[in-house]
Amino acid sequence: MTRNIVKPMTPGLVRLEVLRAERLAPHWMRVTLGRGDIDRFVPLGYDQWFRLFLPLGGDEALDRIPAKANKLFGYLKYLRIPEGERPVMRNYSVRAYRSSGPSGGAEIDVDFVLHGSGPTAGPASRWASQAHEGESVVIIDEGLRFNPERGIDHVLLVADETGAPAVASICASLPATASGTAFIEAPSSDDVLEIDAPPGVEVRWLVRAPDAKPGSAALAALSGLAPGALPAQPLHAFVVGEQSLPTTARRMLVADHGIPKEQISFVGYWREGASSPTPKPQAASEHAPDDERRATTERETRA
Repeated sequence: MTRNIVKPMTPGLVRLEVLRAERLAPHWMRVTLGRGDIDRFVPLGYDQWFRLFLPLGGDEALDRIPAKANKLFGYLKYLRIPEGERPVMRNYSVRAYRSSGPSGGAEIDVDFVLHGSGPTAGPASRWASQAHEGESVVIIDEGLRFNPERGIDHVLLVADETGAPAVASICASLPATASGTAFIEAPSSDDVLEIDAPPGVEVRWLVRAPDAKPGSAALAALSGLAPGALPAQPLHAFVVGEQSLPTTARRMLVADHGIPKEQISFVGYWREGASSPTPKPQAASEHAPDDERRATTERETRA
């Protein structure tokens, strides 16, 4: 997994409320959070991500979340909360942060990928599709995987839909002089969203065939790049999504384009076919559990 992460600047548990929810597209739901402890949250831009705790067992269960539930001993305490009462923990990205929004205060947008419906949907998908104003959640900030110190002059951003919110936030955080390409997969043409990016950054949405494996369209696009199409210096590559996408793409970038490994940030957000394990906070080794895309979104074929 990626190294040289940027540590979070927001300490402890941050309790927030749902301000509003909006269906963006067939597979996209945006939930906006604020109030509560929002003034303690320090926005970092780029692909800032966090642990999200959903009160599926009732709001009172949020009060039982250990202060360091994202660390080993805190996680063990979290597991002691009885099943059925224990808040569901998933990993998501900050799609956008506003210091002052329609609510009158700071706001955080979180974009959820919706997969399945009814009993086939995962808990985060179900929660997002039914989220209502005033509902409480808790988050733990986890910092960045995309490290701006590695270089932002020229970028290559690659993701399936689960990484789209992170890529969109990175594009919004880049300086106007940045250049490069963003390859983003979508499960359908109706799920292609508008993304703001610097003029020199080309955003290319890749609509995946219905039966194609997630990540396949992005890998095909990378395979189609001519030798020398990517400058070895300077370049910061960021590849996220279903496990095989970042691992395969990293090998291609190193072998076919001579990109130094240290200039590639790559994270597997989820694994196709895996069952839905309880998300385990493995410090810097995982950006998101196998059954959720960080950030931001959720896929539950396994989870």
